[in-house]
Amino acid sequence: MISRAELKRIEKITKEFFTKMGFEVEVEIKSFEEKTLPINLKMEDPKILIGEGGKTLSEIQHLLKVILIKKLKSPFFINLDINDYKKKKYQYLRELARSVADEVALTKKEKILSPMLPSERRIIHLELAERQDVTSESIDQEPERKIVIRPYP
Repeated sequence: MISRAELKRIEKITKEFFTKMGFEVEVEIKSFEEKTLPINLKMEDPKILIGEGGKTLSEIQHLLKVILIKKLKSPFFINLDINDYKKKKYQYLRELARSVADEVALTKKEKILSPMLPSERRIIHLELAERQDVTSESIDQEPERKIVIRPYP
């Protein structure tokens, strides 16, 4: 578990990281959620840091994680979000999964979703894991890896 002092240090390092990149951000860090530290940023124009489909955000998260682990000498995971982009995206993906699964169950025809990041595919698979009427599977290779949803045999 990370102490309050370490949380303050993480907040300071994160703010410095974005300031050195030329971005004015407000950093909010909540307590751990299942071994992952959520770091939420608020800023005026997040598009450049989010990138197409969240790819830039994913790369920045990886880079920030490496920096934080090196400075704190303690391994942990982070979930970097900007203006609740991921939160909204994940809610959309859960709704998409349910909607497409309902369609597949009704028509008995498989559907292939657009290519997604691994974290996004995971949301779809988790959403459909409990369903008895459909199955989901990742197909193809990165960066074109996507999900196919099929009726359960």
